[in-house]
Amino acid sequence: MDFGIKEGMKNTMEFTVTPADTADAAGNKGIHVLASPVMICWIEQTCLQTVLPLLPEGYDTVGTLFNFLHLAATPVGQKVRVEAELTEVVKGKVLTFEVKVYDEKGKICKGTHGRAVVNREQFFGNL
Repeated sequence: MDFGIKEGMKNTMEFTVTPADTADAAGNKGIHVLASPVMICWIEQTCLQTVLPLLPEGYDTVGTLFNFLHLAATPVGQKVRVEAELTEVVKGKVLTFEVKVYDEKGKICKGTHGRAVVNREQFFGNL
């Protein structure tokens, strides 16, 4: 099935770091900066939203590859911008994104993220 997903598609989303987004909240007590797992969640959301509007009802994407360098700490209150570009589409459903993440001071993350288009009913039926 052709979903119209094409290389070169881009999306940008912005977030603000709250106390709930910190390493401290994730269990690394005393570290009050953006937690890597939260940043990865924001990356996933940004990549997902790049293609989700093109998918018919009953379809979604799931994460398959997480290859990131977390380059700098971001304190509570700062805005974070996630930029994603779809760089590879295999068989119309295996997606690779180049990702860059910035806070108010500069680049804080770079890497690649993979996602796969799935039929929800089939996906959950195989669990």
